Amino acid sequence: MTKLIGSKTQQSPGTALGIHDRWIKEKKAKAISPQLKQIAILAVLIGLALIALASPMVVHADAVTDWNLIASTTIVTNAGQPPPVSALSFAMVQGAVYDAVNAIDRGHRPYLAQPSANPSDSKAAAAATAAFRVLGALFPAQLPTLQGTYDNYIAGLPDDPPGSKSAGISVGEAAAAAMLAARQGDGRFGPAPELYPVAPGIWRPTPPSYAQDPAPWIGNVRPFIVPSAEMLRTDGPNALTSAAYAADLNEIKEFGSLTSTTRTADQTDAAIFWQDHLHAFWNRIFRSLAASQQLNIVENARLFAMTNLAAADAAIACWNDKYYWQFWRPITAIREADSDGNTATEADHAWLPLFDPSIPVFSGPPLLTPPFPDHPSGHTCGTGAFVHALQSFFGTDKIAFSAFSNKSGTTRSFDRFSDALKEVINARVWAGIHFRTADVQGAVLGKKVVHWLDKHYFQPVN
Repeated sequence: MTKLIGSKTQQSPGTALGIHDRWIKEKKAKAISPQLKQIAILAVLIGLALIALASPMVVHADAVTDWNLIASTTIVTNAGQPPPVSALSFAMVQGAVYDAVNAIDRGHRPYLAQPSANPSDSKAAAAATAAFRVLGALFPAQLPTLQGTYDNYIAGLPDDPPGSKSAGISVGEAAAAAMLAARQGDGRFGPAPELYPVAPGIWRPTPPSYAQDPAPWIGNVRPFIVPSAEMLRTDGPNALTSAAYAADLNEIKEFGSLTSTTRTADQTDAAIFWQDHLHAFWNRIFRSLAASQQLNIVENARLFAMTNLAAADAAIACWNDKYYWQFWRPITAIREADSDGNTATEADHAWLPLFDPSIPVFSGPPLLTPPFPDHPSGHTCGTGAFVHALQSFFGTDKIAFSAFSNKSGTTRSFDRFSDALKEVINARVWAGIHFRTADVQGAVLGKKVVHWLDKHYFQPVN
């Protein structure tokens, strides 16, 4: 296997981390930064329940992208759902929005239901209502704010022809009801899987926080797309005594170390960049692509449903796989390498990964090894699903895009969707938190979800 580990000839990590540290301080000091202005504007819009959207002076894309932003704020910013949990919420919202819009358009097969509708019914009212009803059911504590947002939004929509708005609302209500009924008793927030006894190769909580998984039940949730999570079982981690395991361990020991002299400044930035909240991050990219590719409301409904439904099943299958293998994290493996039975590995009892609380970040919680098993990587499971769903929707890999990370405070650009996936696979190694095998197999898992989706969902109606 070719290892995409980058150049060994650039700055030492001491220099790399110093550059990043100084950059973070300078970035925070510049209140007039365009990125900070954008974040502040979005926060105000959402925090005030998007009252400005009722004004005809406000320019926005369409109801799908508007309510995806509202959903992201509700799910991630306000409710604080971690990535794998938020994946389920995004999927429920965007699946219902798709069925609402598609019921009026009738261009593709429904995901769950196809409520009765007329072509003249308001797609915007249908999309907004579907999103609002699902969000309100999932987050009842936020219902007063959501109600105000929804009322203002609906009031700002045209009613042309007369009655089209109320008809669209009815379609959205029906689509949301179908989604909420379908997900009743699906295993969300259920019991945690049993942990294996501590032994070489087996996961256990990691320093410095020794935290437990906040959502170990994810792997037991009923999938949205595939028949079962078990059908996506990965090949699993390498045997501890194998040459492949030693290669993985020695690579991350060198490139993922807090004090690495091999990892470059750009690799350090990429590692931190990709630690942004996975699902909020990618949904920002989808909204950007919707604008740059000039998608209409029907296309947006399908794009956001395909990507988020695929990512939800990737998260479910990923967590199911994590607790099937329960493989230890690199920090444990490297510190306890003298117990792995492999003559090609050597223990470093004080080893620390790049993801350490001492590394500054642009915003959000400090960098840590995530508190759940290594294999497969949650970020590459999700990114694999997102990337392959984007390729399927657009019919090409070659669409350039840029994205800003709230974790690193930097913007990175990609010529192709697949370039982002390749970088994520590497970034988790550079971060010191995932063996390469976990990253590669996670990406394959995400790809398999989309292959199933392509065969069974979202086909055009002949």
